[in-house]
Amino acid sequence: MILDLKWARGGRVYQYLAMLTGTLCIVSSGMHYGWSSPSLPQLQHPNSTLPVTNEEGSWLAVMPLFGASIGSLFSIVTLDRIGRKKAILLCGIPSFAAWIMVATADTVTTLMFARIVAGFGDGLSFCAIPMYLNEIADPEVRGFLGSSCATALILGMLLISVVGSYASITCAALVCSVAPLLLLVTFPWMPESPYYLIMRGREADAARSLRIFRGTFDVDDELRRLSAAIKIQNLDTGKFLDLFTVKGSRRAGIIAMGMQTIQQCSGMMAIAFYAHTIFESAGSAFSPVTAAIIYFTLQVVFSVVSSMIMDRTGRRPLLVISIVGAGLSLFVEGLYFYLKCDYPYVPVLALIAFVVHFSLGLQTIPTLLLGELFSTNVKAFALSLSDVHFNLVAILVSKFFQAVKDSYGMHIPFFAFSASCVAGLVFVLRYVPETKGKTLEEIQDELRGRARADDSRQVETLRKIVAETIDICNNVQK
Repeated sequence: MILDLKWARGGRVYQYLAMLTGTLCIVSSGMHYGWSSPSLPQLQHPNSTLPVTNEEGSWLAVMPLFGASIGSLFSIVTLDRIGRKKAILLCGIPSFAAWIMVATADTVTTLMFARIVAGFGDGLSFCAIPMYLNEIADPEVRGFLGSSCATALILGMLLISVVGSYASITCAALVCSVAPLLLLVTFPWMPESPYYLIMRGREADAARSLRIFRGTFDVDDELRRLSAAIKIQNLDTGKFLDLFTVKGSRRAGIIAMGMQTIQQCSGMMAIAFYAHTIFESAGSAFSPVTAAIIYFTLQVVFSVVSSMIMDRTGRRPLLVISIVGAGLSLFVEGLYFYLKCDYPYVPVLALIAFVVHFSLGLQTIPTLLLGELFSTNVKAFALSLSDVHFNLVAILVSKFFQAVKDSYGMHIPFFAFSASCVAGLVFVLRYVPETKGKTLEEIQDELRGRARADDSRQVETLRKIVAETIDICNNVQK
């Protein structure tokens, strides 16, 4: 059921409502991903009724990433056939089923399967929800709406860190199952994406959707603009190979997957999986539970801050600040473990500095770019491939962290993560465009090379980024 037009007076209110209800599934995904941090110590405790070895625990931590690859591939055949809205609703079913399996599991095999099922829902949701939010958003708030996916993921990690630390695994799973249930109850009231409706030739329904999301009946000009842009984009074949043969799609793919690689190689997912273990190894003055909760709370807070300011500051200045700060913080963390200093507050403060800087850009912007960069005719293929790439890199980085810290010490992975940030800074300055305030159609024009008169604009853009970055730093200091 879609909201009646007589209620279409709130404009952006309905964009925010769609964001709040749609991202409930990503909150659940965050709880699934963060589940290993408080739960593995319980399962590996000598008194555990379901004993788990270190090797089994490491596989339980990354198992959702395998399921996510399957879910993202499944999204190829659903997003452009059943629509964005139905695909988002579909995400809630495996997410809820997985929590019930976790709550009732009596073998490690059952837990493994539950984690794969949870990942399936996550893979589908991280293709459907960013696409939907970017297609319904006004350019002035697209950064806020699109980056909410990353914020919702971290919010889920925070919630499971709190609930999982003070409740049994069964009780925590039952509590977490509420999030996908709320999605299934609240999101059916949201309209379908106008982009999808135009693609299916349903212009009247698209106009109705636009009226609700824009809060006005006068949407004829925007409807004509979207229809013309989608027709132009669909002049290409709309096949998987277009991601590699069409200039704009190829460039978008390099940027999107490059940013995902930088994000994961900074150690975000590995640190989230093993937050309790890291703080316990550091011998912190805080308990591992308290330190992990502080870590995820700050990540949520500064992800929200990033979402609120990126439509004013732009994406690139925030990415520069984020990468530089995160790289320095990771280096200090690695140096602490290498020197084995007797300063218990250092690892906590270093990780707090990391999470603050990481959340300002690296946490939110790569996910936002996924929904901004690709044309409608290849978007389903692109988001699916990007999600598979994300999962593979996350698996490799997480297994790298676990294997290297066990064999050579905790300092080696942190030094490696810091070095990755250096490479990431070069990539951002060289390849990532500024998308602030641009319509999706304008972004496509720039990716295809139509918006640039000559290469001197790149130099001017870099100058602006440096100036904007300096201004942001000065404002933060004030």
